[in-house]
Amino acid sequence: MEPNSREFYKQCAFQKFCNTVLHNEACDTHRELRRHKAKEVTFSDMTLDEARQLHTFDEYFKRETVETVFEKAGKKITPKLLLEAIRTLPEEKRKTVLLYYFEGMNDTEIAELFNTSRSTIQYRRTSLLRN
Repeated sequence: MEPNSREFYKQCAFQKFCNTVLHNEACDTHRELRRHKAKEVTFSDMTLDEARQLHTFDEYFKRETVETVFEKAGKKITPKLLLEAIRTLPEEKRKTVLLYYFEGMNDTEIAELFNTSRSTIQYRRTSLLRN
């Protein structure tokens, strides 16, 4: 059954309307893409000053200018004082202390690393604390 001329006219008009809408949307999208592309700048085209404005620096601890001080047995211990004390230790004891307290290794792991007994490592570490 063929549609009558009135139905055919409605179908053609609707199809033309749909094509017009699609064409206009495509033109709008193309125009918007061109606008964005005109505003885009690649990193290689930026000056050094422009590139520096694109990042930030964390300032979480910037205000902490007061040095941390610990007090033990009536003595004030600062990080600088602790660093100097560790530097004055003999090499074997210094490595043992650093691995145990700062790397979190236990005596057995350190002993395996130095090819020595666990008790030797324990002695090195605990003898320092007595002095």
